[in-house]
Amino acid sequence: MKDKLSLQRNIGMPQAIALYIGAVLGSGVLIVPGLAAEMAGPASLLAWGFMSLLILPLALSMGLLSAKFPNAGGVSHFVTLAFGPRAGALVGWFFLMSVPIGAPVAALTGAGYMTAAMGWGNPARIALAAGMLVTGLVTNWLGMKVAGKVQIAVVIAIVAVLVFSFAAALPGMERAHFTPFAPHGWISVGQAAAILFWCFIGWEAVSHLSEEFKDPQRAAVKGVSIAAVIVGVLYFLSALATVGTQSYLHGGADASLLWIISQPLGAWGGFIAGLTGLFICTATIIAYAGAASRVAYALARQGNAPKWMGRLSRRYQTPVGAISFLTGCFTLVLSLYGSGLVSITTLITFPNATFILTYIGGCAAGIRLLRGSRRGVTISWISFAATVCVFPFTGWAILYPLVITVIFAGVVYLRDGAKSRGIIEQ
Repeated sequence: MKDKLSLQRNIGMPQAIALYIGAVLGSGVLIVPGLAAEMAGPASLLAWGFMSLLILPLALSMGLLSAKFPNAGGVSHFVTLAFGPRAGALVGWFFLMSVPIGAPVAALTGAGYMTAAMGWGNPARIALAAGMLVTGLVTNWLGMKVAGKVQIAVVIAIVAVLVFSFAAALPGMERAHFTPFAPHGWISVGQAAAILFWCFIGWEAVSHLSEEFKDPQRAAVKGVSIAAVIVGVLYFLSALATVGTQSYLHGGADASLLWIISQPLGAWGGFIAGLTGLFICTATIIAYAGAASRVAYALARQGNAPKWMGRLSRRYQTPVGAISFLTGCFTLVLSLYGSGLVSITTLITFPNATFILTYIGGCAAGIRLLRGSRRGVTISWISFAATVCVFPFTGWAILYPLVITVIFAGVVYLRDGAKSRGIIEQ
């Protein structure tokens, strides 16, 4: 008897906004404002302003496609419609193989803030990271209705802490801290903008959840617009607080926001700062674990991934096969890190190129699929150009998608050969 299970439409507007914010407002908000200020001084605020404006077309390009073509395949589905099933499947695998590394990196980053603040060792960091990954997997196993509610609570906590940090920074902000405005020259502003780009990627992840939106048109377009404004404001305020207090000089460029949070709270400051890191990175994990499990389900449904990845829970109607795959991948990556065979610095580099390629594919699909809308095509072109310009900066990380492409091409070749010989049923 054919399985009638399917994904449920449980994601309303509040959950969609929270998922978008959680996917984009990652650990970068704790690190990048200080790094950008160290690189360009107060002039880094110009880079933040530019990127805060660019964030809307980046977000809307994915939102418009999700509204018009809601599907668990997300970007993979958009590329399939625009350029064919094989291109779509390859982009789907790019995204799917990014998350098994990217999510553990986010977990280790968030856990690192807490262990550093509390003086705990590496075993505690790994244990906390494992707990964060389990939280992301379990909430997605229970369904997007539960995951969305958890995400709302986590995002509210994040926003509250960031707003508090800005308010706490106001008394320490001085006009003298904004001069000289461009101590390292104007070229440094462009260099700062390049690293800020990574803070604004994540909109493509939620496209994989669009099949579960109650109202795709409203949640994808209006929801992503609201989320983009909130994220842009939070990032800019964090950067303003960092420059205005010169916390990047006091607390270190990579811990400037943690210094701002901890200063007014005394003994509790470190704990609150560490907890903020856990919340921010857990929100990212929930969004990306949900996205990856849905794209794996979609690939299996299309015959481009093993059938067991498409298995749904009979109780929650969630992709348990794909969640099992992610569980195995997360366990492997944490084990490799715990054994000392790979460092977090090495792990960070791997998913960069695949994430960017996924976004490039989605924007290119938008140029073709949104031809009936001048606004949609313009937005897609802006997003496509921005992501193409950033791609060369991924460096040797391009080897990772190259390996994925070679393996994918080999599997397709063998499968097509088997079909032609009648070994596999057409």
